[in-house]
Amino acid sequence: MSTQDYEIKLAQLLTIPLQQIKPPVMPVDVYLQEAENLYYWCQDDDAALTGVGLDWGIVVDLPVRAGALREAQSIWFKQRFSQEEAVKEWLAASEAGYDLRDQLLHSFRYAYRNHPDLLSRVSSIADGDSHVDMIQDLNDIAVLGQANLDPLISINLDPAQLQKAADTAAYLSDLLARANLGREDNTRTRVIRDRAYTHLKAAVDEVRACGQYVFWRDDVRMRGYTSQYYRRANTRSKTPAPEAESATETRS
Repeated sequence: MSTQDYEIKLAQLLTIPLQQIKPPVMPVDVYLQEAENLYYWCQDDDAALTGVGLDWGIVVDLPVRAGALREAQSIWFKQRFSQEEAVKEWLAASEAGYDLRDQLLHSFRYAYRNHPDLLSRVSSIADGDSHVDMIQDLNDIAVLGQANLDPLISINLDPAQLQKAADTAAYLSDLLARANLGREDNTRTRVIRDRAYTHLKAAVDEVRACGQYVFWRDDVRMRGYTSQYYRRANTRSKTPAPEAESATETRS
C-alpha cells in the first residue's frame, strides 16, 4: 500500500519548491504514527471541523501522504545503507590499492635504474595523489611492466603482480564509481523523503490547528490535536533534576 501511495504522490512531491522543504524534526516512524492517530481521532469531529472551514479532503488524504512518506523513508534508508557499505568497501580496498602501487613503483625504480627512458615514465606515473590517480597508476604500471619485463624479472619481481595491478585498477574504478553514485543517489532519495515529510506535515498542521481552534476549551478532545511526542518531551524537560547531595550531609 505504501508503494502505491508513493507512486500516487511522487509527481506532486517533486513540485514542492526546494525552499519550502522541511527535514523531519522527530523520528519519522514516530511522526507517521502520530499522523495515523490524528486521522482516526478526528473522524468523530467531522461536522465540528468542517463547520469552521476545514477541507475534509485533507483528512481523507492523510493516510496517502503518510504512506508516501513511509515508502520514501524506506527507499532512502536502503540507499543510504548501500552507499555506506560501498564507502566502507572502498576505504578497505583503496588502502590495499595504494600499497600495491607504492610497492610496484619502488620495484620499478630499482629495476629500471639503468634505463633513463623507463625511469622517466615511472616518475610520470608517480605524479598525482588523488584516488583516480592511484587507479590510473596501477593500470599504467601494468602496461609499462608487461612491455618491459626483463629488468623486472632480473630482480625477481613476479609478473603476476602486473596482472594483479591491472585487475585491481579495474575493480577499484568500479568501486569508486559505485561509492560516488551512491552518494548522489542518497542525496536525491533523502530530498524526496523530506518532500514527503513536508507534504504530510502540511496536512497534519492544518488539521491540528483547526482542532485546537474548535476544542480550545475541551481538554479531552484537544489532546488528540497535539503531538504526544512533544508533550512527553516537555514533561521530561520540566521534571526537576535530583538535588545534589550536600557535602556536609552525613553518610551512613
